[in-house]
Amino acid sequence: MRFWGGIDVGSLSADAVIIDEEGRLLGHAILPTGRDSREAGSRAYAGALEAAGLTPGDVVRVYSTGYSRARVREAEGAKTEIACHARGAHALYPDVGTIIDIGGQDSKAIQVGKGGRVLNFVMNDKCAAGTGRFLEVMAGALETPLDHLDELAAQSTETLTISSICTVFAESEVVSLISQGKKPADIAMAVSRAIARRTVGLATRVGVSGRVVMTGGVAKNRAVVDLLAEILGAPVDVPDEPQIVGALGAALFARDERG
Repeated sequence: MRFWGGIDVGSLSADAVIIDEEGRLLGHAILPTGRDSREAGSRAYAGALEAAGLTPGDVVRVYSTGYSRARVREAEGAKTEIACHARGAHALYPDVGTIIDIGGQDSKAIQVGKGGRVLNFVMNDKCAAGTGRFLEVMAGALETPLDHLDELAAQSTETLTISSICTVFAESEVVSLISQGKKPADIAMAVSRAIARRTVGLATRVGVSGRVVMTGGVAKNRAVVDLLAEILGAPVDVPDEPQIVGALGAALFARDERG
């Protein structure tokens, strides 16, 4: 039996996977990137190996992807985030047509064709609006843990609006709503709706077709996923672990490209 690895080092998290010859996931790890992206990639890879019960010598080849893919010392090759998310999502959902990926510092919509081939994509990497960082800032303003923001939003009873697409101005709107005595749950839902609206704009530009799959850390926010589905008028599928889809794609490329 032979094994391959994929490491995705983004701005906020470093994710790694180990797969076998059939592309089955044997182990994975998700760690904060922190200040040293090179070290974060190494730690994530070590964690994935440990989870799979393997050593570096058991792995045939490792590919990297993500914001810091060129800094991953264990990688013998690298692929773009767009290609890896398409490859990984296609492996999980062979009929995927549209991928929505929201990471820590960027968001993207990818149109996928036969075999996971990228047909078109649109990316927002110039502004934190509509990204994980946007949600992080809003959760801070609401003094709510980021991973509980969707639970808070689920308690909403009044429709509020966050009109600004700029993170700084949106935070000011949140602070203003708090000062007006608006309920945190309603503000949390307004924040979720703002990020969903912006993301739908990206998806519409690239063209929505076929099964819609959402990847990235924000896919763990159920409120955002449900709002996306509502606005798009189509179901939005989320993998069991949406943060490792890019790393999975990198591992599959490592397996396929050189035998």
